Amino acid sequence: MTALPGATPGTPETEGSALDAPETPGRGPGRAGEPGEPGEPGEPGEPGADAPEAAGETEAEGEAGADTTDSAETGTAQADAAEVSEAQAELAAQRDLRERIEKRKAEKGGPVEAGAKLSGTAADLLAAVRAVESGEKPGTAFFEAPTAPRRPAPSSVPPPERPRVPEPGRGPRPADPGAVAAVLEVLVSGGAPEELATRVAGVLGEQAAEALREDPWRLLAVPGVQPDQADGFARALLGPECGPGDARRAAALVTWLLERAALQGHTALESASVRSALAARSVPEPDEALQQAIAEGAVLVFQDGAEEPEETREDAEATEESEGGPGAEAAEPVPVLLGLDRYALAEESLADGLARLVKTVQADGTDADAGRPASWEGAAAAAGSPSAAELIRAAAAHGLVVHTGGEAARAEPAALVEAARSLGLRAVATAHSENGRRRLGADAVTVQGLLTGAQGPGRDGDGTLALDLLAVLDAPQLDVETAAMLVESLPDGCRLVLSGDPGVLWSAGAGRVFADVLAARVCPQIASRTPDPGPLGELVSGIGIGELAQVDAPGKEVVIVPVRDAGEAVHRTVQLVADSVPRAIGVPASETQVITVGHGGSAGTRALNAALKQRLNPGPGRFGGFDEADRIAYTPAPGRVLAGTVVSADEEGLRLDCEGAPVVVAREQVESSVRHGWALTAHQAAGMRWPAAVVVLPGDAAQGLSRPWVYTAFGRGERHLSVVHGVDQALPRAVAEIPSQHRTTRLCPLLTGLLAPGR
Repeated sequence: MTALPGATPGTPETEGSALDAPETPGRGPGRAGEPGEPGEPGEPGEPGADAPEAAGETEAEGEAGADTTDSAETGTAQADAAEVSEAQAELAAQRDLRERIEKRKAEKGGPVEAGAKLSGTAADLLAAVRAVESGEKPGTAFFEAPTAPRRPAPSSVPPPERPRVPEPGRGPRPADPGAVAAVLEVLVSGGAPEELATRVAGVLGEQAAEALREDPWRLLAVPGVQPDQADGFARALLGPECGPGDARRAAALVTWLLERAALQGHTALESASVRSALAARSVPEPDEALQQAIAEGAVLVFQDGAEEPEETREDAEATEESEGGPGAEAAEPVPVLLGLDRYALAEESLADGLARLVKTVQADGTDADAGRPASWEGAAAAAGSPSAAELIRAAAAHGLVVHTGGEAARAEPAALVEAARSLGLRAVATAHSENGRRRLGADAVTVQGLLTGAQGPGRDGDGTLALDLLAVLDAPQLDVETAAMLVESLPDGCRLVLSGDPGVLWSAGAGRVFADVLAARVCPQIASRTPDPGPLGELVSGIGIGELAQVDAPGKEVVIVPVRDAGEAVHRTVQLVADSVPRAIGVPASETQVITVGHGGSAGTRALNAALKQRLNPGPGRFGGFDEADRIAYTPAPGRVLAGTVVSADEEGLRLDCEGAPVVVAREQVESSVRHGWALTAHQAAGMRWPAAVVVLPGDAAQGLSRPWVYTAFGRGERHLSVVHGVDQALPRAVAEIPSQHRTTRLCPLLTGLLAPGR
């Protein structure tokens, strides 16, 4: 078999082949929007997106941003509806941090006036930033009490008693009609769109109108609002008083930059990057603006790793002397990071929780909290594979274990859970999605279901989950806030196994939890030796190590469909799903998933879904743009995608069947949280698999490709993969040369600091 130039090795597809009936290719639809879906220029991850300068370049998938179905959409869903969202549930320790921030604000005696020079603490902070970045002073110069070591995570309850773990919270209540009316009046006077009123009131609360009059740049807190729009609104309200150096504008921009960076997966940014981004936004004194935001508590400052234990410093000094004195080689400076309190608190709480689990499990084969004997060695001996036995032994002796492997390796944590149950322990396996849960078995749960109590064993009297062992599959899909909630919900002595494929795309939310725990090397790491079978397994395994290898596919497991342009790509995709794959492979259209790089463009999800609906389920879209039996993708919260179909609609909203579970989406949420789902992006599809997958790569998708994207997309098919290929050499180049997009996070140094030898 000969692969096409730049094509995925497999069976080259030609007109009239056994897989595809010949048709006359016609031009597919252009940038067709789905009925009821607003236009979204500049989506995160698409060409033209207004990505944060401080966050660096955005992949087409945005790694984290694009597949939250747009920040504006998901933000609307959260603001308008009472939806359970584990990703935004408050952590117990957050109250303490916010109280300290408010206290610090009160002590400042009011904000610095626009255009005024800094003095007092703000001036000291400015000098401290410059001193740290030049290497003259340590990072502790930023903090009000530089001599006191930072705690791993703030806590209002003294040890050893642990705070009661909060239940996952409900989303904000619908905005008060009176508040919406007041906001509408302010928006009209500032020339802003009237349809923003409900969202603004939901985000800023009952006093939203007053807040906007005092600080028009508060409008940037509403997802989807851009700085240029907020500037125009402020000019209309403030008149001559409005200027680019306004302190309120600078503070709002700092927060907006960090929120935008979070959409790309960052939990913090280097201070130099934020200063550069402020300068690009015409802030006249970026240094002073940044220090004012720090002084007012809008952002937090970190320099993780700057505080070394005494013994570490002594060892470093001894090494320095042996290598020729202090001038031998200067140590690389630790960067100064800025972050929002929600992500800072989540990472610190997560690191603290993981360290607690490591330290509260006995290594003698006895359950730490109950003292019951556990014959782990016997369970390991009865395991079905050497990798499963190794995993069981590791979990017996440690509170935290990382397990890596592909789809076939999922059987190993499942075997661990069964072994733990046979020993009388309360053990559960969780997956990222309902699709993943079904692949594990009837006793598995989803992370969302476990946290809300809808699935799993429930909670003990102290609020912690009633578990002795938890195996989290699809762990790369855990964002830092969800992971923090999950770990804080586990009792002392519980064993935690994080299992997943390190080659897939990272979480849609902020953080890179699985990769950070791997990098920290603070626990056993078990690499599965169970390969994924067949031509598809061989192809995906090669991609994982940067090789686009040729594979023999006698059963048409892998098929290449070359195309010349986006219009032909849409046409051939519809042909494959509706006719070729069902006829030649035996997989119906309802079990075939289309995957593409982004939502926009002439062959993005919108265009593909419009064409697929016209062919597979034509209709007028009488349910807010949807018809009965339409395939949909429902996003109840950022990073969570439920695949399903439309059942009906009534006065309560749109009724869906999502992986067998009935769901009702309120009318006002349909436009922002429901899309057609014949075609998904790779981030939306992560953690799920279908009997057949069709991956669409038109020519304009080349800039969005990376090794993790290709690895994730090509791995979604269980029996068959068709690649609609129009990117030529960009595909093998992406596999060989473009790794994961960098994310700035703090979890790795926090873990190494807490669990380093001697700590």
